Amino acid sequence: MGALLGLLLGAGLLLIWRSGPRAPQPGAVGTPGWLVRRTDLIRQAGIDGVGSGQLIGAQALAGGFALVLVVLITSTITVAACFGVFGFFAPVLVLRRMRRRRQVALRDLWPEAVDNLASAVRAGMSLPEGLSALALRGPAELRPPFGRFGAAYRASGRFGECLDALKDDLADPVGDRVCETMRVAREVGGSDLGTVLRTLSELLRSDARTRSELETRQGWVVNAARLAVAAPWAVLLLLGTQSTTLQAYDSARGTLLLAIGAAVCLVAYRIMLRIGKLPEDQRVLR
Repeated sequence: MGALLGLLLGAGLLLIWRSGPRAPQPGAVGTPGWLVRRTDLIRQAGIDGVGSGQLIGAQALAGGFALVLVVLITSTITVAACFGVFGFFAPVLVLRRMRRRRQVALRDLWPEAVDNLASAVRAGMSLPEGLSALALRGPAELRPPFGRFGAAYRASGRFGECLDALKDDLADPVGDRVCETMRVAREVGGSDLGTVLRTLSELLRSDARTRSELETRQGWVVNAARLAVAAPWAVLLLLGTQSTTLQAYDSARGTLLLAIGAAVCLVAYRIMLRIGKLPEDQRVLR
């Protein structure tokens, strides 16, 4: 009897723990892993021909370079180790910044691309022809992916596989929606495709205006918070000219102080990003 009660209690606690924010979400089975997310980061940053392994190599080189450089400046291993960790994560931060810039640029370009696609559909062009035409009449930054789609479709004639390749090439939530709309229209037909594309274009323009206003208002707050996090480490690096001052950090207490300071900066920075984060479109239509 006791074993049964214990089993029921454990099952109840498990159900409580799995409820709320930890509950499995629809489609969680296909949640991308760590390597897939890093690959998406590289593609969304607009960099071709670079994989996850090369990114890890670049991180190791950046971390090692920062470590050696700070050791030469300060002759203090503990301080150099902190900056080595910063250097290790620097390439990822650069990629995230490039991704944000590209997403902002694409946010303003997608309405024009969708309008061109709607015009092509209204003019009687087939869906593959309309998508391929964006390589000539679409926005300049979106032309290469659609050009590769057109070349792949002319070579194979397989619309579905070429759409999948286009989605991976674009690595963009709006591109996923456009590709899936084309797929559904190709498979089931329908006369409302032009209306759907025009409605999507209007929604994208409205979302771009709203998000631009919000990012402008919060930009100075986020930049001030980043400066506040970076300032102590910049002062620590400037102290490298005074070797007697930095000798204290080679002791056990100094190492503990640096570890606590790094942890506090990391937690504060993550909280700042969490508070100031705007909702972003996720790639749910992979």
